[in-house]
Amino acid sequence: MGYNVVVVGATGNVGREMLNILAEREFPVEKIAALASRRSLGTEVSFGDKTLTTQDLDQFDFSGWDMALFAVGSEATKTYAPKAAAAGCVVIDNSSLYRYDPDIPLIVPEVNPEAVHGYAKKNIIANPNCSTAQMVVALKPLHDRAKIKRVVVSTYQSVSGAGKEGMDELWDQTKAVYNPTSEVPPKKFQKQIAFNLIPQIDVFMEDGNTKEEWKMVAETKKILDPAIKLTATCVRVPVFVGHSEALNIEFEDFLDEDEARDILRESPGLMVIDKREPGGYVTPVECVGEYATFISRIRQDSTLENGLNLWCVSDNLRKGAALNAVQIAELLGREVLKKG
Repeated sequence: MGYNVVVVGATGNVGREMLNILAEREFPVEKIAALASRRSLGTEVSFGDKTLTTQDLDQFDFSGWDMALFAVGSEATKTYAPKAAAAGCVVIDNSSLYRYDPDIPLIVPEVNPEAVHGYAKKNIIANPNCSTAQMVVALKPLHDRAKIKRVVVSTYQSVSGAGKEGMDELWDQTKAVYNPTSEVPPKKFQKQIAFNLIPQIDVFMEDGNTKEEWKMVAETKKILDPAIKLTATCVRVPVFVGHSEALNIEFEDFLDEDEARDILRESPGLMVIDKREPGGYVTPVECVGEYATFISRIRQDSTLENGLNLWCVSDNLRKGAALNAVQIAELLGREVLKKG
């Protein structure tokens, strides 16, 4: 006996990836529905070897459905997630709308699986920001061993984090660079993204941080430990898929780089590829389509008494969004609903 599952936003990058991963991981599905906005009504999407026709989100009745994976923006989520939750369907939401609500758990299953039991307050579970998700998977086992005091993170985030429009803009601008008669001005991004870097993701806040940077701080504290101090610089880079992060970590206790490497190798959701030779590390291109968060460049920080540096790469459409949502669904089924 399986679960009745709804994927909301099934025609978008993340929604399609959710359907792919549900099929790949053989999630116990009894019945599945793919929902989209009216403008995408009737679009066909794949679920394993099946083809689903999208249904109208506005007219859908969530009664009798066990869980709904939401991959739409905050505005649509604000309208439809409470309707699903009120109908008894547990919402797993990928938007930022509910992440900071104290009554709604924010979950990365490798890090804080026990938080799943808090879903019952509002029948909603939040999925974290893509850049936070891969980072806390790497930080958790190290924090358990040596207690993290402070993290300095610089992110190198792909355009797929900005949706299809971001990917199209990079593609069109890249072609235009080689065609002197063509020009593609920025629309999705603040400046040209092709052959460029943009040190702004989301809007600026009063203190000079962008909202993306603030999200990483707030979410790490909620998911992992409120005592951790974290500062972030988030940069959009001309990569289609895959977020990268350079992490500088300060611990309360000394942690040797070799022990850290062993800890990370044994930790769930991680794969360590760390050879001190040309190419002995993972880049975004190599992580596309993979479940793991990859760790490389593990080394002692000689400027700190108890410091480490490492490089962290993951497919942001997977661990940063769709995979984490499916893992939450698996956790919810295994620990709470227990039907599959």
